[in-house]
Amino acid sequence: MNKVLAISFWLLAFGIHPVEAQRVLSLDSCRAMALRNNKQMSVQRVKQEVAKNIRKSARTKYLPHVSAAGGYLYTSKEISILSDESKETLSDLGTNSVNQLQTGLASAMPVLSALFGGTAPVTSMMNGMAGTLNQIGQGIVDELHTDTRHMFGGAILVTQPIFMGGAIVALNKIADIGEDLAANSADARRQETLYQIDQAYWQVVSLRHKQKLAEGFLDLVKKLDGDVQKMIREGVATRSEGLSVSVKVNEAEMAVMKVNDGLTLSKMLLCQLCGLPVDEQVTLADEETEQIAAVALTENFQKGDYLEFRPELKMLQNVVDISQQTTNLLKAGNLPQVLLVGGYSASNPNVYNGFQRKFSGAWNIAVMMRVPIWNWGDVAYKVRAAKAATTIAALELEEAREKMELQVSQSNFRVNEANKKLEMAKVSQQKAEENLRTANLGFQEGVISSTTVMEAQTAWLQAQSQLIDAEIDVQLSQVNLQKSLGTLR
Repeated sequence: MNKVLAISFWLLAFGIHPVEAQRVLSLDSCRAMALRNNKQMSVQRVKQEVAKNIRKSARTKYLPHVSAAGGYLYTSKEISILSDESKETLSDLGTNSVNQLQTGLASAMPVLSALFGGTAPVTSMMNGMAGTLNQIGQGIVDELHTDTRHMFGGAILVTQPIFMGGAIVALNKIADIGEDLAANSADARRQETLYQIDQAYWQVVSLRHKQKLAEGFLDLVKKLDGDVQKMIREGVATRSEGLSVSVKVNEAEMAVMKVNDGLTLSKMLLCQLCGLPVDEQVTLADEETEQIAAVALTENFQKGDYLEFRPELKMLQNVVDISQQTTNLLKAGNLPQVLLVGGYSASNPNVYNGFQRKFSGAWNIAVMMRVPIWNWGDVAYKVRAAKAATTIAALELEEAREKMELQVSQSNFRVNEANKKLEMAKVSQQKAEENLRTANLGFQEGVISSTTVMEAQTAWLQAQSQLIDAEIDVQLSQVNLQKSLGTLR
């Protein structure tokens, strides 16, 4: 314990403080985190899942669909098979029949009717016959009573499309293209995310190198300021020279402050793109390298072929294909449609057994056909509009192809231009370093003024800054070319 306290005391005494551990990020790790944490990438993944489910839903249109239905109906009047007159006639069937019989006998055989008509046995027999027939008639009326004021019904229906004018085929093709469109959209979003993260990454690297350059330049002008102040005290330099150098020191300090602020803000942006807390301390793998790696990009492509990798172009082609299938879907409105329908239906009271108050039903199967005859040209107008939309989509696709060809040519030109600028910047940097070395040597020998040294330092600073910009420009021009080719992975 004493040893630990002693070590800590000596570390503090010599100004050595524990350094907070910082996360070191490479370009690949930044890309991976950005793809994993980017909200728009999550949105694209959800959209792909939606398109997948829509495609599965479209497949079900080929299959039979089963549905069930049921209901209850109350009516204030019941369905009657017999009219009121018929019911009354049947209820008095016996009485009416005996009366007609007696009337007929009286007309045909008046003597026989007078002889037997008024006797008790005959009258009793006639009354019994009338009562029996009245009961039979009333029984018929009761049997034909439906009692349909309370009706219950249910059915199970199976529907199988046989021919729908090509609508189901077109719908499934649209769903397939929609899934492909979602995948291409996700690829475009992915490349855009990688492009943004590369821009932010190399921006941080550039500012970090410029920070070190600004700090080195500040050290140079401070050393010059110290030397000039000594010369002023010795009487070999004027106060005006000292003030000029002091102004330069202030400018260098201001430049350091600006680059520090810019670096902090750029790291915040990078952390936000990577899904990290914006105040997290991170270090990039290319920050501390002496020279930013800048390898010329060699893409093997021929004109016209490279555009097949562009997700934006694929998306526009998907739009054209969807528009064409939409036209086929609308054309189906003028074609016949055939359905096979089957099922089982039941009702209470049921019509299969004299309106019995019990559920009963029957199986059924049918073929249905719908043939459109006249719709005032509604479908034809819609088809024309869909064809016009397809033409517009095709023209937009062709225009986008031409613009992308121009973009690739411009990006390729910028890559070559950036490589040339890098070579020129290297030459300028070497000359600026030699010029600064010569100026410092001449100043030490007293044959060159401080103004000349400051000019050499400024030229050195500009050359070093241009070299950093050229190296970063090479990296970014390569990223631009990859994005324009659709090969940014």
